Amino acid sequence: MNDIMNRNQIIAAVLLSFAASTHIQAADRPNILLIVSDDQGYNDLGTLGNGIITPTLDRLAKEGTRLTNFYVAWPACTPSRAGLLTGRYPQRNGIYDMIRNEAPDYGHKYSPDEYEVTFERIGGMDRREIIIPRMLNSAGYRSGIYGKWDLGTLKRFLPTSRGFDDFYGLVNTGIDYYTHERYGVPSMYRNLTKTEEDKGTYCTYLFEREAIRFLEQHATNDPFFLYVPFNAPHGSSALEPEIRSTVQAPDQFKKMYPPVENELREVSKFRYASPAKVVTSEARRRDYRAAVTCMDASISKMLALLEEKQILDKTIVIFLSDNGGSGGADNSPLRGHKSQMWEGGIRVPCLIRWPGGNVPADSVNDQFLTSLELFPSLASAARATLPENVVLDGYDWWPTIRGKTKSPRQVMFWKRKNLIGARIGKWKWVDMGGESGGLFDLDADIGEENDLSKKMPKVLKMVKARYVNWLVEMEAAEPRGPFRDF
Repeated sequence: MNDIMNRNQIIAAVLLSFAASTHIQAADRPNILLIVSDDQGYNDLGTLGNGIITPTLDRLAKEGTRLTNFYVAWPACTPSRAGLLTGRYPQRNGIYDMIRNEAPDYGHKYSPDEYEVTFERIGGMDRREIIIPRMLNSAGYRSGIYGKWDLGTLKRFLPTSRGFDDFYGLVNTGIDYYTHERYGVPSMYRNLTKTEEDKGTYCTYLFEREAIRFLEQHATNDPFFLYVPFNAPHGSSALEPEIRSTVQAPDQFKKMYPPVENELREVSKFRYASPAKVVTSEARRRDYRAAVTCMDASISKMLALLEEKQILDKTIVIFLSDNGGSGGADNSPLRGHKSQMWEGGIRVPCLIRWPGGNVPADSVNDQFLTSLELFPSLASAARATLPENVVLDGYDWWPTIRGKTKSPRQVMFWKRKNLIGARIGKWKWVDMGGESGGLFDLDADIGEENDLSKKMPKVLKMVKARYVNWLVEMEAAEPRGPFRDF
């Protein structure tokens, strides 16, 4: 009996020593706060002078580095977020289109039983895919997500089944900001359970509340990964035309902008309603800006708490939009918007603050970088182990962010159904399904106004050939659901 007790005491002592050693190592690792807005325009930062009020984002730009040549992996919600979290092209990770139902576009409201068997309910990211929080677990990180998930609603697809420790937010691609319903379907979850506990409260406030709770709990313990994917300023997902035609925002933030003379206008047809009253373009622009300013205020409270805990400078703070802006957004000087392969659909604002990691302050970086870089870069910063036998499509961006080296990123490809985008160095080829497109020199023509297809046929041929090679590589990759046939 004594031998067994002694052996158990020795094992316990070894485990305690190992745990203490791991904690010391983990304590030296940076915290990570990753904030993603939804459909925010390239030019929609107050520091750029377009009139939008974003003092907190302006602070991040002043105290960190603003990326001007930064892309996401897809021009709309779901695949962009999958690429961000996996570090893999949507065509490689299996999420290369939206997990959503199209019937509400025609005015259809699903009954609960009908909704349960729709693709929006049963589709989700392949369970073999490894996302950032699971990778960071190996380095002792605690992780939370508060906001928009959009990668599956069944329990096996939800965040806490994928590596996150805690989750509160919407599971679909869009909701009503107050009812938290997607076209009548309740869509807010806490961990694995649907909840309507906060129905009636503006959801940005809820995500702020949960993020603050997480920070209070973990700020002084092991390193944390806090992912706050706001749904602001995405349009409201409601069937009522006067709601769906704008972005819901609290009145106190609307009042921060000039008054609008006419709130509504009557149209002969709005999607499924004829006639209908919809929000005017001036009111939609104000509502959009108010939603961004409200989000900015919530981010300010997170930064204030990190300062109070004296860990802000030890925390990597990254802000980006999930895709190009739409509705009331300003994507200038870029062409196009969300859902398109023009720069306005895929080039987005990105801010990085990390004084402890020697990220330059008050700096602008125009190197070619993408959201695929986040997975390997956060692994590098956290000294976490990259997953074995997983092909990543991103690079460690820290030497480039610090101004030590040029970006290793030279190519990037996008495909959405029959819409194509390909960038090789400064050359960008766009095919908008045969309706429009061309070859553009982005160094000289960021607005994609001057089509060089006829003047530079050899360059166009080269870019198209590289794109075809990429397609072959993606097709040869180990197939992933939910869209691949295997």
